[in-house]
Amino acid sequence: MNLLDELRTHRLLAIVRGPDPAAALTAVLTVAESGVALVEVSLTSADALGVLRRARAALGPDFALGAGTVLSAEDARAAADAGAGFLVTPAIAPSLAEGGRLGLPVLAGALTPTEVVRATDGGAAAIKLFPASLGGPDYLGALRDPFPGTAFVPVGGVDADSARRYLDRGATAIGVGSPLLGDAVRGGEPAALRERVAAFLAAVRP
Repeated sequence: MNLLDELRTHRLLAIVRGPDPAAALTAVLTVAESGVALVEVSLTSADALGVLRRARAALGPDFALGAGTVLSAEDARAAADAGAGFLVTPAIAPSLAEGGRLGLPVLAGALTPTEVVRATDGGAAAIKLFPASLGGPDYLGALRDPFPGTAFVPVGGVDADSARRYLDRGATAIGVGSPLLGDAVRGGEPAALRERVAAFLAAVRP
């Protein structure tokens, strides 16, 4: 898959992280069925690899399903074996190089200009600006000047109200966890999740 094209087209990455594997799987399938085209399952979730395997079986080989919080080379290989089509890291980590060896695109975490350069030189398909809330949309706008060709995906503290501001300041897409998933990862009501999905899809619509 071409992760950069997917991010440019769909502009919303849902991040699923939770303590209940069954609820996490339901959340993945619900957001996908509700129109979210990119979904990440964090490896910090309970039985994350099992959730990835079951989600891949349910969504098919072409859906943009990835693994998040991928730090080690071992994590990267396990995620690939479970069906991840891309990897997401919170920082520059050994998983970035391993993703390249596996042929998987990596959305690599970075915050400072130096980290952006290191991640890009390391082969990142795009930069996960994390934690985005530390500097907000204005910080992203400042980064756009020295890095006009870099694809940034702000993650961390991005809600439906701030999503448009990040996109207006040059974000390629946004990544959203708890403001989108809410209590769905702990067995919350799917109908409420679908409503939040609709609000975020409206916020990122071109």
